[in-house]
Amino acid sequence: MAARPGVVRRAIKKILIANRGEISCRVSHTARKLGIKTVAIFSEADRHAKHVSMADESICVGPTLSSKSYLNVPNILQAIRDTGAEAVHPGYGFLSENSKFAAACEADGIEFIGPSVHAIEAMGDKIQSKLIARDAGVHCIPGFIGILDTQDEILRVANEIGYPVMIKASAGGGGKGMRIAYNDKEAVEGYRMSREEAKASFGDDRLFVEKFIEEPRHIEIQLIADKHGNIVYLPERECSIQRRNQKVLEEAPSPFITPEVRKRMGEQAVALAAKVGYHSAGTVEFLVDKHRQHYFLEMNTRLQVEHPVTELVSGLDLVEQMIRVAEGQPLAFTQDQVTIRGWALESRVYAEDPLRGFLPSTGRLEKYVEPTTEGVRLSLEETEPAVAASGLVRCDSGVREWADITMHYDPMISKLITHGADRAAAISLMRVALDTYVIDGLAHNVNFLREMMDHPRFLSGAIDTKLIEHEFISKGGYTGYKPSDSQQRDLLAVAGAVQWKLADLATAAHDAAPAALPLVLTLLGSSHRVTVSPGASPAVLDVAGADGWRRSLAVRQWGLGSSSVFRALAHADDGSRRALDVQVIDRGLLSAVFQYNGTKFTVGALSPEQAHLAQYMPEPVESSLANCLVSPMPGVLLSLAVAKGDKVVMGQELAVVEAMKMQNILRAPCDAVVSDLAKSPGDTLAVDDIILEFEAPEAAAASA
Repeated sequence: MAARPGVVRRAIKKILIANRGEISCRVSHTARKLGIKTVAIFSEADRHAKHVSMADESICVGPTLSSKSYLNVPNILQAIRDTGAEAVHPGYGFLSENSKFAAACEADGIEFIGPSVHAIEAMGDKIQSKLIARDAGVHCIPGFIGILDTQDEILRVANEIGYPVMIKASAGGGGKGMRIAYNDKEAVEGYRMSREEAKASFGDDRLFVEKFIEEPRHIEIQLIADKHGNIVYLPERECSIQRRNQKVLEEAPSPFITPEVRKRMGEQAVALAAKVGYHSAGTVEFLVDKHRQHYFLEMNTRLQVEHPVTELVSGLDLVEQMIRVAEGQPLAFTQDQVTIRGWALESRVYAEDPLRGFLPSTGRLEKYVEPTTEGVRLSLEETEPAVAASGLVRCDSGVREWADITMHYDPMISKLITHGADRAAAISLMRVALDTYVIDGLAHNVNFLREMMDHPRFLSGAIDTKLIEHEFISKGGYTGYKPSDSQQRDLLAVAGAVQWKLADLATAAHDAAPAALPLVLTLLGSSHRVTVSPGASPAVLDVAGADGWRRSLAVRQWGLGSSSVFRALAHADDGSRRALDVQVIDRGLLSAVFQYNGTKFTVGALSPEQAHLAQYMPEPVESSLANCLVSPMPGVLLSLAVAKGDKVVMGQELAVVEAMKMQNILRAPCDAVVSDLAKSPGDTLAVDDIILEFEAPEAAAASA
């Protein structure tokens, strides 16, 4: 494409990556491919992190807290000078959309691998960006385009627009500083929480209000623009699977968008970029209603977390494109040359517990093995050979085994991406990839991601940004995967096969492999009598249930150790066959914990004699914290809304806990009286730490 006169072109030889974790590793990977040296920055807590070891050089920029390290502009600028880096890649988050940092780099003669200071400022302010978008002819959401300083102003505008409304931070992003309000009470609460989150996350508590589009899809248009005026849009991304306004699953292209809508959205995104003289990679986000009418949401002037799905369907390395643009090179392709190649799907793997309302989890990755393309193909080559032949698995992570996931940084462990010929193929690959992803030592959301791969609405493409809320949270929350009768038999067969192998190993020294092994297996509260026996070849085992079912397992990989994968091709009595990838999480004398379809199940394994004696064993007594308010997550107690002796009613706010920059309100589970306060604002909390104790009103009255 044509080059613009006057644009300086220079080769970049060393890049400082002003970020951490997965995205720092991602930039290092492309820089190495291009022969460019890299410098990693790190906080004291990240001294031995994966991203540090991947770079050619590294330098400490401060203590653990982000505000003193990864957000410390003077320290990072000094690191640039000390290492002689010629350019800075900011990644996403942290300083990636900080115009003052970009301006400081420019003033020091350092190439900022991103857009201009003007573009960052124009698009970084959500109110100003909407005004510019409107002038550029981009469809915008109805609302009040202006700053609202007080609670009364929020209420007035919300009632003028009409509920529901979205209260948003002007400098927001990543789901922080956003609240949906359906009435005045929720608007008041949303004003307070959004303002506090925005102040904590961005140092800017300005808010605005716009109409909330119900049943929307979140669709993004990825742009790449050079310094010569050339702008190209790439295939759209569907990012509608969200919780608390944070994305969980993304895919490209969207199963909903038609070529005509794609073209309209792409051309409007290009018009907006041209309006602000944009260069580098950027993303224009839209909400799309059920009639396929799109509305401008915001523009992200950085690389997106979910950029890998676009890379796989476009064939472009977006980090490489950003570097080439920063060097002053014109784009090497035109809009007509952009095509859609297959389908890509991304699962965000987080350290969080879906069974506890998706609350963040902290801990050490005691066992960590990422899935591979080869392993996934091995599982699918007999059941879905076409998918196995061309499928691709990619895992972008910034962690490794024995890494610590702490409360100080983002809880994302990795981004797991699959690419296939079509959507069904990408989903098939993702199922196996999740099944073979070994993560042990802390809670994670692989169970929920795996269940989404079989959810009817996801499979049909009938999704919107409220799917998780409607399908799970409003129905009591995510309660775990519920296997069918056939799936339970698959798991019982695997458990029986593992027990047979252990018995075989125990008798190997005596050359007396068991001819048949009777077992009583317990799963989900029910007992099942099974018999395991050798099959037609050494790698085949037959498992027969006393009630008539059978499974023949062609075993390919034994999973006997902690968090190892048992892999087999199962032939069922109904003639069906399927690949089984089951993790052995823990193994004791009388039971084992398996991860099947992403969910952990405990299977008891006894001999018939042991099962007979087990009926006489007493049941264990569990302790209760029913009279306590406990912290459901690690974090910091921001505030207490009650004092000792206060009467509270069910649903009343008791405390606010901040975890990973998100504020969470803890409410009273019933009518009660606060009898004691165990923690004070500012205290650090671990999971299940007692914050306060209470008793029933009648008990409190009797003791008074």
